[in-house]
Amino acid sequence: MQKVLVVCMGNICRSPMASAVLQAEVERRGLQGRVAVESAGVYGGHAGERADSRARQLAKARGYAAIEAERARGVSEDDFECFDAILAMDEGNLAHLRRRCPPEQAHKLHLFLDYAGLGPREVPDPYYGPLQGFENVMAMCERAAPRVIERLTGAADVAPPQTL
Repeated sequence: MQKVLVVCMGNICRSPMASAVLQAEVERRGLQGRVAVESAGVYGGHAGERADSRARQLAKARGYAAIEAERARGVSEDDFECFDAILAMDEGNLAHLRRRCPPEQAHKLHLFLDYAGLGPREVPDPYYGPLQGFENVMAMCERAAPRVIERLTGAADVAPPQTL
């Protein structure tokens, strides 16, 4: 089983959206049991909370029901061992993960969009902006999800991310 963890700041906007889209892609491809997706935040202050209402509204409208099951949690030390890929939404989150990650697990850390072989490199945080920011993030997640799943499963020849 390939396991991917998507990570943003508080685990209430970007990473739950990415997780829901990735889970839908796993189901669409019939890969349940082969690929597992979770999300977390580098900041654990929202632990137990549901995703932001704007993220949930947009995800549900687009058929990503899995977002309703998402509950915020902080990245744990076990995550570095447990997951095959840990994908940060932006450079700040990636830097935080690097500081905490054991050196022997550092190869698992990537930017979400880099791992998918897409640009721009970062998924912007929509929290303090209008709904359009959430729509932009959702579009980025939808574009990246097939490539992330292909990369995890070896189903396509996806270019490796840049060495970070």
